Amino acid sequence: MEGTPLGDGPTINTIAERAGVSIASVSRVLNGLPTRRETERKVLAAAEELGYVRNAVARSLKSRRTHQVAFAMADIGNPAYLAMLREIQPVLKAAGYRLVLHSTDAVVADEIDVLHSLGERYVDGLIMSPLRVTDAHLESLAAARTPVVVIGSVPEGTRADNVRADSRTGVRLAVDHLHALGRRRIAMVNGPLDTVPGAARGAAYREALEELGLPYDDDLVQIGDFYRAEGARAVAELLARVPDVDALMCANDLIALGALDVLRASGRRVPDDVAVVGMDDTDLAAASWPSLTSVSLGSAERGKAAAELLLQRLRGDDSAPRLVTVPPRLVVRASTAGNRADGPYDRKEGGV
Repeated sequence: MEGTPLGDGPTINTIAERAGVSIASVSRVLNGLPTRRETERKVLAAAEELGYVRNAVARSLKSRRTHQVAFAMADIGNPAYLAMLREIQPVLKAAGYRLVLHSTDAVVADEIDVLHSLGERYVDGLIMSPLRVTDAHLESLAAARTPVVVIGSVPEGTRADNVRADSRTGVRLAVDHLHALGRRRIAMVNGPLDTVPGAARGAAYREALEELGLPYDDDLVQIGDFYRAEGARAVAELLARVPDVDALMCANDLIALGALDVLRASGRRVPDDVAVVGMDDTDLAAASWPSLTSVSLGSAERGKAAAELLLQRLRGDDSAPRLVTVPPRLVVRASTAGNRADGPYDRKEGGV
């Protein structure tokens, strides 16, 4: 039964006695099963009077459900993941699930460990957003004993639902915007190329230049990491090597904020001397100085879509793995458009 005695405290039996109903009726009410409204009222009133505590552990063992879902992300301090979290949490909470968070620091072994731990049934499902997708990820996803939704790109045929951004189109929106402003020395400051976003955004930058008829120049590409301090270091190295850069395409907002720090310290005006574009359109983009033009990759929308897909699986949907792609949009602000962006130019453009 699901009564938890507290010393000589109440149990399901004492609740039944106090409410004047059967033990079976009490069990139905405490397990959320349909019953007469008057019976439910009596049982809940008696339980409250007696200080009864439902035993969640016993309920989990009986139903093999924990009513918990995990969210594993690379960096809990990254505003893009926080935007996902703000949408995932209410969707799951409304369905009666608690959320367990894992910040893996993009360490593959930690992510694989999270996938393996699903066999211990500590959660009913998992949403994960890995920066790298390895063969070990794919093997663990195929063997997962609970539903998994991946936010990020995975190979076709992966046994998991997938919610992804279209960062290639997003980079094209940004480079087209910079080109339309008359910028021709457009540099790319990227994260590691062995990550899914780093590889996709680097390739998209090259394709965008080619389509615009601009030459690709290795000197205009600097590889760093997806953090503000690393972004600043990468931009400083880039500008020391190629001082005539007139635009920076940054692979995320944190890199772009580091770029603004370096440009400000070096006395270069933004956007007059160097225009800057980030990616993710996080809260920090609008709050920076100058405010940052950024490509929204729909972090909030991806989080909500992932939570909804996972709930469908938890409710018994056993259809083939599904793919949801969230289109990008360009949000123009002062880092490319000057003071005009603080008024009517602070708008969303583009998209697919």
